[in-house]
Amino acid sequence: MNRIKTILVDDEPLARKGLSLRLGAFDQIDLVAECGNGLDALDAIKEHEPDLVFLDIQMPELNGFDILKRLEDLDIPLPLVIFVTAFDHYALKAFEVHALDYLLKPLDEERLAEAMVKVEGYIDQQEDAKHKANLVRLMSEVTGTNSDEILKQLATGEPLKARRYSDVLAIKDGGEITRVPCRDISWIDAAGDYMCVHTKEQTHIMRKTMKELEAELDPNIFIRVHRSAMVNIHQVIKLYTHENGDYYIVLSNEKELKVSRSYRDRIKQAIK
Repeated sequence: MNRIKTILVDDEPLARKGLSLRLGAFDQIDLVAECGNGLDALDAIKEHEPDLVFLDIQMPELNGFDILKRLEDLDIPLPLVIFVTAFDHYALKAFEVHALDYLLKPLDEERLAEAMVKVEGYIDQQEDAKHKANLVRLMSEVTGTNSDEILKQLATGEPLKARRYSDVLAIKDGGEITRVPCRDISWIDAAGDYMCVHTKEQTHIMRKTMKELEAELDPNIFIRVHRSAMVNIHQVIKLYTHENGDYYIVLSNEKELKVSRSYRDRIKQAIK
């Protein structure tokens, strides 16, 4: 585990000193700031972005709960919080604001050690979750399967099938083959037995079905908007609702395409 960036906030100098000395017994603690009031605490949290804050509740100007409310209003990520106070009647409210623990003064070394075990356990869970998310993202890139589907497969024990999609679409025209980079394709629509592959510069015609193209192209990038058209999701710049209730997407080349009801949710999910 990396060292835990920690801030102490208490308006009583002796209380800060005592807690600082006790935390010296924990090698994982990196004490980056000590604050004697709520305003200094806000500045220190913004500057250091700590993992953990030991926070006194009763302080002049801003109390401990006020500090958390200010951080939330400023849209600053909340660190782990352990409240430290001489009054046990604040306990319920402390947990209502999702404090990790609640310590009463004078501090008991055994209770402090228990609180540190909670901190380490919580941080380990967060690191495991980040590691799992990174693995799922990598598997999604390798298999061409979206992350939600991978998590379902892992939960059920279903094996993951690796699949790589080509970065180029080969289009045959008579005796010629044109290799079109998939990233350059804006949208594709059907015209009878042919598919029209539209790029910014030109339109290529190929004899294939929509189903065949869907199997060839990465489904995380090329998404159907209705029965006879699909778009490159990276080329979509806007989704809007017409006054008659119909949905439309606008591509980077200003082309507008209507989205049928059956594909609306998939498009909305893809462009979040």
